[in-house]
Amino acid sequence: MNDLIKNSKSVDYVKNRVKARRFKKEDAKEVRNLIVRNFLEVNSKDYGISAMEKLAKDYDVEKVLNVASYAHMYVFEFDGKIVGTGSISSFWGSETESILLCIFVLPEFHGKGIGRKIINTLEADEFYVRASRIEIPASITATEFYRKFGYDYKNGVKELDDENHYRLEKFKETV
Repeated sequence: MNDLIKNSKSVDYVKNRVKARRFKKEDAKEVRNLIVRNFLEVNSKDYGISAMEKLAKDYDVEKVLNVASYAHMYVFEFDGKIVGTGSISSFWGSETESILLCIFVLPEFHGKGIGRKIINTLEADEFYVRASRIEIPASITATEFYRKFGYDYKNGVKELDDENHYRLEKFKETV
């Protein structure tokens, strides 16, 4: 029981000290390294290490900068270190549909409320606010996490796409 109380306090301590801000170009290398660590240490359990090593090799700083060029990318810092990232963009230029992208938390910070803070931040962004439908290309690893926030399988179909993601979506009333 003491471990549970201690862990709960630890989660609250971390969650309350994490600061969200918009991505800056100088964050690109640290964000890239955070994402690659997730591929190799976390997603490899569902996809295999060789597939994740190939993806990690292709996921360079330029790829991060490319996403940041069209999406609203955020970083989440704890004690001056980037511990999470997430992005939201218009879905193919739509005014009524948006897409969540590149949501990752440093492996040692999983389970500390940072993922929830990322989703809450993205769901406060103008791309989310104006949309009536939001999509997420979810890794096998992250699917159940997103489902806790009301995202469900697109068209009710639980099927991996050609990138080995589940397509999740959420519908909401626009203001």
